[in-house]
Amino acid sequence: MPTSPPPQPDRIRRETSRPSIFWVLAGILLPLMNLAARYEIVDAEKFPRSGAFVFAPNHYSEIDPVVMGVVSWKLGRLPRFMAKASLFELPVAGWVLRKSGQIPVTRGGSARGNGPVQAAERLVDKGQMVVVYPEGSLTRDPDLWPMRGKTGAVRVALEQDIPVIPAAHWGTQALMARYSKKVSLFPRKSIRVKIGDPVDLSEFRGRSLDSATLNEATAVVMDAITRLLEDLRDEKAPAVRWNPADHDQKETGRFEA
Repeated sequence: MPTSPPPQPDRIRRETSRPSIFWVLAGILLPLMNLAARYEIVDAEKFPRSGAFVFAPNHYSEIDPVVMGVVSWKLGRLPRFMAKASLFELPVAGWVLRKSGQIPVTRGGSARGNGPVQAAERLVDKGQMVVVYPEGSLTRDPDLWPMRGKTGAVRVALEQDIPVIPAAHWGTQALMARYSKKVSLFPRKSIRVKIGDPVDLSEFRGRSLDSATLNEATAVVMDAITRLLEDLRDEKAPAVRWNPADHDQKETGRFEA
């Protein structure tokens, strides 16, 4: 059964109650997304109502960011994403991304470089959340299980000393199939989302953030996301996580199984 968010203490004002460009976006997207799908949020009380954190969901549809943005809004937080830098060059969408505080990341650069780091620092200073897809792109796994993760999410979390909150969703593929350009609005879909406990990264804090450390920490985050998806699907994920390199696949661009 879905868990409803606990009552909000008076001292914590929901971010969504403050006037911002998100009001405009919500006014446009929420009616359409609510018409297209019903959302069941399991363990919603685990979603932080205040403070900075990295929100790390699975990723298998182009519409995932919209869906998780809707979920974040329903839980009272303004979603800010690390998004492909090329999207910021689009005439209208780029303006909206910049005005809403989204973070441009060069594909293949993960969360490295001064731009994303400085943006993450600003988010932490303001106590805001950031959504980072650890997989970096849509999973290549033929059955839509999470594939090998990139290090961006844990790098931000460890550098900024903030928690990683894992999440999984299932049902988005019925709304928009992987690599499809078409959204299926009717009949109304059901999307289930499960929020996890903060990932325990204590053994990595204070260590040098070299590739070995970041890859090890990323595997821990991907394990947490996969367990949540197993619960939603009531299935077991493959024992070995999909690695595009093992299947002669590129990790960017469109791919059909």
